[in-house]
Amino acid sequence: MKKSVRIASLIVSAFMVLTALAGCGKSEGGDSTAIKIGSIGPTTGGNAIYGQAVKNAAEIAVEEINALDSDIKFEFNFQDDESDAEKSVNAYNNLKDWGMQILMGTVTTTPCVAVSTESNADNIFTLTPSASSTDVIGGQPDADGNIAIPRKSNVFQMCFTDPNQGTASADYIKDQNLGTKIAVIYNNGDAYSTGIYQKFDAEAKILGLDIVSVTTFPSDDTKDFTAQLNAAKNAGADLLFLPIYYTPASLILAQANSMKYEPKIFGVDGMDGILTVDNFDTSLAEGVMLLTPFSADAEDEKTQSFVAKYKEKYGDTPNQFAADAYDCIYALYEACKAKGITSDMSAEDICTALTEQFTDPSFVFNGLTGTDITWKDTGEVSKEPKGMVIKNGVYVGM
Repeated sequence: MKKSVRIASLIVSAFMVLTALAGCGKSEGGDSTAIKIGSIGPTTGGNAIYGQAVKNAAEIAVEEINALDSDIKFEFNFQDDESDAEKSVNAYNNLKDWGMQILMGTVTTTPCVAVSTESNADNIFTLTPSASSTDVIGGQPDADGNIAIPRKSNVFQMCFTDPNQGTASADYIKDQNLGTKIAVIYNNGDAYSTGIYQKFDAEAKILGLDIVSVTTFPSDDTKDFTAQLNAAKNAGADLLFLPIYYTPASLILAQANSMKYEPKIFGVDGMDGILTVDNFDTSLAEGVMLLTPFSADAEDEKTQSFVAKYKEKYGDTPNQFAADAYDCIYALYEACKAKGITSDMSAEDICTALTEQFTDPSFVFNGLTGTDITWKDTGEVSKEPKGMVIKNGVYVGM
């Protein structure tokens, strides 16, 4: 080989090495001036509708914010956890390796309990759109007044806590006189479902609601609800309270129809998405009532703009999980702007600043899921739920 060729080869090799080194430590398409927000949730598996909705809506919000004439820019990285706690912790560690400075997640409750424990230890600010158990934020007393999980000072919720949903559901059923005999079917293997039921039961006793049947199932993979429905029917229940996710709820509605049992159905935010279940006869959901902070049919300009963008980009109607995620990103934007947060700050310093902002009583947020939204020192959000009923395949206010 000629000397000139060898020199040229060495120059090319050196250039390739330098180019590779220059790319290390920066994600593809990354922006060194952007604050890195990580997010975790199921985009595959049985709860994929929730994680995909959160991912989609957050991406819309980030795109909008990055197009503003503002010093605050976000870089967003969403990881699939299949709604599994172990996989969620692995996803969290991947995001830490990426350089995550804020966590928007996780989406479902059980994984978020595990991940929020990790983020609390690492002092990474965490705002979950939809993990509603009080175990996520900690610091809540049990029925005996004991606090099993200390307050995770870095963790906040955009969604209602399970106790709030349980209490609000009982109050709504009583105030609207929706049923005289009530049956409950809940998932005793899920912290979300169990937490709502326990508070519903306690409030129902205070209000004098007549609960005639309480039955359970062990997981959202359960397929046969014949025994639970027969217990409710034989007890004469005219209202069925389902503090569960949409997948088992769709099976319960179909099986109730096949046995000619037609009680009123009342659910919570986890039922949002039932109209999009594959192979589900949506006519069976006609008249189903639920508490949710968001309706895609609302006529305010903010909601209509978001829904139009979501439909155009993803060909689907956004659910409440999408709306909560959209609000999460904008709440983080407003808090970062108020605190002057920059991308060169450490995750720990950002966490301290955001925690101060979210617990400041003067920090009031107006979003898709409520107006005059504030947060308590406990990490709980303060906003009003809305009663919705499914009519002609859409949600309308009750």
